[in-house]
Amino acid sequence: MTLFSRKRPRSSDAAQRVSQEPFTTDKPSKHHMLPTHYNNGRLVTKGIQQEGESGRSGFNPVHFCKVAWRSSCRASMFLNVLWPFVPAGIALYYSRRESTLLVFAINYVAMIPAANLLGFAGQDLARKLPRVLGILLETTLSAVVEIVLFVVLIVKDHRDGHNVAVIKAAILGSILTNLLLCLGCCFFLGGIKRHEQVFHEAVSEVGSNLLLVAGFALLIPSAFYSALHSSAFGPGDEVPTGEDGRPQEVFTLTRLNHDILAISRGTAIVLIVAFILFIWYNAKSHDTIFDDVLAADQEKDVDREHDLSKAKFTLTECIMALAVSLALVSIIAVILVNEIHPMVVEYRIPDNFMGLILVPLVEKFAEHITAIDEAWDNQMNFALFHCLGPSIQTALFNAPLVVLVGWGLHNHFMDLNFEIFQIVLLVLSIMVVGNFLRDKKSNYLEGGLLVLIYVIVALSAWYYPNPSLTTSNSGATGIDSH
Repeated sequence: MTLFSRKRPRSSDAAQRVSQEPFTTDKPSKHHMLPTHYNNGRLVTKGIQQEGESGRSGFNPVHFCKVAWRSSCRASMFLNVLWPFVPAGIALYYSRRESTLLVFAINYVAMIPAANLLGFAGQDLARKLPRVLGILLETTLSAVVEIVLFVVLIVKDHRDGHNVAVIKAAILGSILTNLLLCLGCCFFLGGIKRHEQVFHEAVSEVGSNLLLVAGFALLIPSAFYSALHSSAFGPGDEVPTGEDGRPQEVFTLTRLNHDILAISRGTAIVLIVAFILFIWYNAKSHDTIFDDVLAADQEKDVDREHDLSKAKFTLTECIMALAVSLALVSIIAVILVNEIHPMVVEYRIPDNFMGLILVPLVEKFAEHITAIDEAWDNQMNFALFHCLGPSIQTALFNAPLVVLVGWGLHNHFMDLNFEIFQIVLLVLSIMVVGNFLRDKKSNYLEGGLLVLIYVIVALSAWYYPNPSLTTSNSGATGIDSH
């Protein structure tokens, strides 16, 4: 029986053997004892999984362009029509610097196809590796856009704290976009064709528990500051004196800001340790559990035969696609970062809306298309990995990383002291999503509700004033002296 046969095997184990075991019609001989072809006709390459086998080697420009154009799915392929925006955006930045809105808008759109190529090349490379290792690598590569944006923002901050407000909002906005918008679209579009969809508790429980821990850790510095800020003495406050006429020892805002910075940096290190434990848990100690879950999901893929037969990148082409897309993403990220502050000042776009909504949407767009396509094909465990995994990486690695980079740059504004409005949104969203994941089932109603919550968040972010006007945690924006 071939892989493309419509007749189903007697058991799922048999199906898995058929899909994974190489097959050849050549008779074995003493000079040729190992199979040379999979049963889908592709050549066997040592160390490459069947799902990622291209049947070719090296680099072929024609095949490279064809595969890149077709991308991972039809929706992703449509994003490739935006490629003309990439050279146009870069050229416009260097030729018409005075047109802030036009430069920002063109490069904002240009980030989508560049990030789409990065995500597709990462996905193709992940399919050549063992399932768990592959999806972890794909999640890490998809976070490169976010890391580049954060690092460029903190480097360009010039120690005045203007970009820090956007970074902090973007950290939480990235998590909210994955949990509410992306997961909501997965539940909604996947549930349209089916009464309900099911997923494994190994994916949902580990993901929701880690996010709850991350939300708690990110909440602590903000709660610490809010609890003590009202009683702390500022530079202009009169310090009480004792009976001997000497000034009493008081708790000052300077000390509070110093403590917040120390707590944030210590928390960042702890969160990175938690992220390493998460990677070890997935890729090493419990990899067989997740491998079995993802293998079962592949069997449920309604497009599995098409995915196995379509053209793929070679390993060399994957590396070249990653290099090109990374270079373009980095260039566009620098341009966007340079235009963010003028956009906020000239067009009065709130910092919270820029960070919570606009920046996460463009950096996660291609990844969201991949997750939604998987949910549409009934691969809910893969879709959950692509929704929860990036959220976990942002909370446990990307956010702590930018804090440590700020530490190295002596930027005293970059801490984990978020606006109370932002951190409350995050914790409540984690609790809502965790409750929806508890029964290990999803439907279009739950998805629609998550998307509606995201719309409410976006509406609130638009009307939330900039930190320069009013703030719940003034130390978070550098208004008070550190």
